[in-house]
Amino acid sequence: MAALRIPAEDKLLLEPASIALFLRDYGIYFQQWPVAGRIGEGASATEILEAYEPEITTLKGRGGYITADVIDVTPDTPNLQAMLDRFNKEHTHAEDEVRFIVEGRGLFHIHPQSGPVFSIEVAAGDLINVPAGTKHWFDLCSDRRIRAIRLFKEQAGWTPVYTESGVASDYEPLCFGPNTIPARAGRLSLSPA
Repeated sequence: MAALRIPAEDKLLLEPASIALFLRDYGIYFQQWPVAGRIGEGASATEILEAYEPEITTLKGRGGYITADVIDVTPDTPNLQAMLDRFNKEHTHAEDEVRFIVEGRGLFHIHPQSGPVFSIEVAAGDLINVPAGTKHWFDLCSDRRIRAIRLFKEQAGWTPVYTESGVASDYEPLCFGPNTIPARAGRLSLSPA
């Protein structure tokens, strides 16, 4: 279940259609794919890619992507913090960052050219495409678990280009998860009671 937060406006969006509409204004594509029953527990990367082959083929045709792989990050991933430190500072990429979340959760912060910084927590079933050149950073949630399909035009184009702005240090990598947000929440007050 995705959650989009705009801290400067004290706003929280939880409905997928509202999230997709909001992100579209920033050129970010968001969609949800069904996950129930698609793969078995402990599925291999090959099994995951085969299960989502029709969707991957559509994305490749639409965006000119030539490769797809599966990244599998757990708290036991060697050098996990060093890997995360590459992406938790504001940066851009020379190509789109396309991710379909199979398991776990993560948090993208987006720093648009105009408008406030916002974050989108992505979870199993969420597809996000952050366009090339978009200023952003990424963190894992506290469980430090994510498994995702990634699509590339070329792997070299995905190297982070840091802005050196330091803006990421002004935002906490705060994930709530589906069990901590009331089902009917439309707004979240970030100010003390």
